[in-house]
Amino acid sequence: MRFLYIDRILEAERGKRIRAIKTFPLSEAFLQGHYSRKPIIPGAIILEAMAQITGWLIIYTYDFEKSCVISLAQDVELPAGLTPGTTLELHGEILDTGEKGSLARAHATLDGEVVARCGRFIYPHFRNERPEALREEFRSYGWLYGREA
Repeated sequence: MRFLYIDRILEAERGKRIRAIKTFPLSEAFLQGHYSRKPIIPGAIILEAMAQITGWLIIYTYDFEKSCVISLAQDVELPAGLTPGTTLELHGEILDTGEKGSLARAHATLDGEVVARCGRFIYPHFRNERPEALREEFRSYGWLYGREA
């Protein structure tokens, strides 16, 4: 992944749910040179953060033997006007999963209030030829800390 929009995985239950944190500092690359008078966090970045946590949950669920790519985001609501310094708690869950793909949903909260959501993500699966390398990559992000690897 070139851009990571997850700071820390707080909890993950294979095949079920995930909870993570993302803080958006003013130093984020996507804010440089844009919105010079009043920087705001683009809604698309929040959608990407929700997609990343649900995608990570799917990969984790299949013990890194499968990877996935998002093919659909539907029923999306995004906030306007969130500013740098905002910390969101990201929640995702797998609604259905099988050999060929997964269906998930996610939402983001700010101080306990839902500020963004995606009612449906669809992820086709593909076989990962190097599960140990992917596991190590996720470990290097710190996303496996405190979990079985």
